[in-house]
Amino acid sequence: MPRFTVHIRDEWLAVPCRDATNNIHWLGQEALKRYVKNKPDNGGIKAVKDTHFVVRRCQSLGLLDADDTIEDVLEDNDFVELAIEGDTMSPDFIPSEPGVSHLTAAYREPGEYISLDGNSLTSTDLVNLGRGRYKIKLTPEAEKKVVQSRDLLDTIVKENKVVYGITTGFGKFARTVIPVSKLKELQENLVRSHSAGVGNPLSPERTRMLLALRINVLAKGHSGISLETLHAMIQAFNGSCLSFVPEKGTVGASGDLAPLSHLALGLMGEGRMWSPKSGWADAKYVLEAHGLKPISLKPKEGLALINGTQMITSLGAEAVERAQAIARQADIIAALTLGDIHTAASPPRADRSGPSASAHCWTLITIHPRLQRATGSVTECRMPTPCDVVLSAATEDHVSMGGWAARKALRVVEHVEQVLAIELLAACQGIEFLRPLRTTTPLEKVYELVRSVVKPWIKDRFMSPDIEAVHRLLLDQKASVKYYGR
Repeated sequence: MPRFTVHIRDEWLAVPCRDATNNIHWLGQEALKRYVKNKPDNGGIKAVKDTHFVVRRCQSLGLLDADDTIEDVLEDNDFVELAIEGDTMSPDFIPSEPGVSHLTAAYREPGEYISLDGNSLTSTDLVNLGRGRYKIKLTPEAEKKVVQSRDLLDTIVKENKVVYGITTGFGKFARTVIPVSKLKELQENLVRSHSAGVGNPLSPERTRMLLALRINVLAKGHSGISLETLHAMIQAFNGSCLSFVPEKGTVGASGDLAPLSHLALGLMGEGRMWSPKSGWADAKYVLEAHGLKPISLKPKEGLALINGTQMITSLGAEAVERAQAIARQADIIAALTLGDIHTAASPPRADRSGPSASAHCWTLITIHPRLQRATGSVTECRMPTPCDVVLSAATEDHVSMGGWAARKALRVVEHVEQVLAIELLAACQGIEFLRPLRTTTPLEKVYELVRSVVKPWIKDRFMSPDIEAVHRLLLDQKASVKYYGR
């Protein structure tokens, strides 16, 4: 029997539907009946039949017509939002949060797999996993190592040995021994207490990278994670069930504790979670809609899930891959620009007046080495205390702030991409002024690529959409593909 998850105000309701030929209005009224039944004051609703509402998809916020039949517009386990007339939209479904990229909007469940062993994953593979191009599975060798590691940890617990993070507290409480009956609660509370990030959530692509990289590290068999829990994480990844992970909050001390805690919290069925089917919804409902159960943490597993540098590393990997991609395309764009200006008249020997800025020296331009030495000296002489504040009751005296560094690196790369997108648009516009002359065949292909998404400017118009469209081409490395044919 089909079942739908309906969000009304602060409640999520599971509504079964015996007859899929019922219409959307029937689904809304059925959900309202259940909502009123669960509220002592009927939720302020006097009569369900007199209540006006609209029904939207949780993902994409598409408005559903009240007269459409359910079987025509919804699939089993779909998530919808019911907005009662006069209510403000739930903050869970504000379109600007978290911001859906063109990659997210175009997501399709992949059919290919990448086998993880904890050692051979490349940054290119990681970015492709983030883009949803592959599912994950473990190698037999990795599974064997994970089982061996967990057997050792279970022996420690069984023999009541005192080992940090397994049978003790953390930080200031490292010398406090925890009874076996409390070990599960210890791990769950560790995750909950460190889920203290702030800001907008990571995009689905970056959360996929974070989850994939954590799975890869755990596949090494060094953490004591159980194979059951690791398989549950893989199933969540393959179903694109992604926890709400705020982008701010990590100091990079014992790793990215806050973002990884948020990642684990969703897998535990707490907090919020995103999937292509549901959009943002309560984690327990998202997991249930995909046939998954929340993870039940065993001794040491909370620590195993959150103690790592996967946010720093995954964002850093994305920055490296995007920097390399835009560097390759920058040469193509420079060639187009140079082709536009080569016919411009210049005074004889003009290049002697400024050779460092001449087009043939573009690849050699750099920051003045004296400036680099000066800024380096300033950095080396900074006092460590105000920069690296102690934390965890002074048990940790250095924090890397690597999460901020990774986000900053991504922002710098994005700025370069946007500047080059504008230059590419200008170069293509310059070609319009040189017609009927033509540039080289590979550059003509790049020009045609740009013209497939942006028309020539023949009068003033709103340019931001044009810049964004070309920026997407560069993100997808389509200029390189067109130019090099691969």
